Amino acid sequence: MISKERLAAHLEAVRRESPLVHNITNYVAMNNSANALLAIGASPVMAHWKAEMEEMTSIASALVLNIGTLDAEWIEGMLAAGKAARQRGVPIVLDPVGAGATSWRTRTAWDIIEQCKPTIIRGNGSEIMALVNADVRSKGVDSTASSDDALEAAQVLAQRTGAVVVISGSTDYITDGTRTETIANGAPIMTAVTGMGCTASAVVGAFVATGEDALESAAHAMAVMGVAGQRAAAVAKGSGSMQVAFLDELYNLTGEVLIGEVKQ
Repeated sequence: MISKERLAAHLEAVRRESPLVHNITNYVAMNNSANALLAIGASPVMAHWKAEMEEMTSIASALVLNIGTLDAEWIEGMLAAGKAARQRGVPIVLDPVGAGATSWRTRTAWDIIEQCKPTIIRGNGSEIMALVNADVRSKGVDSTASSDDALEAAQVLAQRTGAVVVISGSTDYITDGTRTETIANGAPIMTAVTGMGCTASAVVGAFVATGEDALESAAHAMAVMGVAGQRAAAVAKGSGSMQVAFLDELYNLTGEVLIGEVKQ
């Protein structure tokens, strides 16, 4: 189990260090992810032009690659940024959005994995399973498999790639193929807010940028997402106000609240 005290200290480290998180992410989630990073005290940049990847990566503390809205130029930019980050030792988070929905998405995710060697791969149950088994099909960006169903695939993927693998769901699983942590916070309404998973990947980027251990950092990020989501759901009137309440909860989150409310 993760240390609650280290979790609280890590949130404060993110706010103190304000890491620059370079996101090459999709149009749908771009605003949500940037605002979430600002709310927890990180500094977001949303840049995808291949020509500036080398320079942008040189000043970033973490790189988040999200394949939600793909095109050929974006893929080139992701690979360029990922290779530059790998050379500099900058941690990389891959969000394989929609893997399993089309063979193109699954292939692109694997191109990034093979060429860029991400530090962390975060997805829903179907996406993680599709990366391990080509016969698994996802429903667009929505998961048709629970996080429980995907745990074995996540462990296989972690062992195969050397990455920490995170599965989002009613229970979040974080594994390096040997160690596995769980976070049991969150609320069902989070699935009704677009880009919430993409936001999780961005937040993971902020925590891995300021952490000492990738698995622990990913677990800390998912705990922050889950506690903030749970608290937001308690005051939201629907999916619209949920989005605003979630950002407010991230902004106001304290170490004391995390210690008192995180569930493992």
